[in-house]
Amino acid sequence: MLAALFAMVLCAPVAAAEPIAPPEVPPEGGVVFTDNPALLDPHPMHIESWSRAAQDDAVLVHFTSGPPECTGVHATAQETPSTVTVDLRGGTPPEAIGRACIMIALRGTLEVPLQAPLGDRQVLSAH
Repeated sequence: MLAALFAMVLCAPVAAAEPIAPPEVPPEGGVVFTDNPALLDPHPMHIESWSRAAQDDAVLVHFTSGPPECTGVHATAQETPSTVTVDLRGGTPPEAIGRACIMIALRGTLEVPLQAPLGDRQVLSAH
């Protein structure tokens, strides 16, 4: 009986995590990263906060990462009339393979382009 219950728990569908709303902050300093879709071993990253970009068709996301010489980021945005959900991923840039890297945490910023002006839409993090 216990084995059957255990099997049911293991086979139960897992609900996808709901997007979260990181806080909006004034544009802040930090290391500016360039979007790199060619990352090796990409993994989800947490968006700590976001800011309005100088132009309304982009948003700035803020996160903690390693130095951009050794750690890259890539973001995509899914847009609806009421929300912008940013999927931020981190990984190793191909040019960093074999490079000696220091283990240091930096405050990073990435500008994410949008298809339409941000306006009053809510910014969400996919992770």
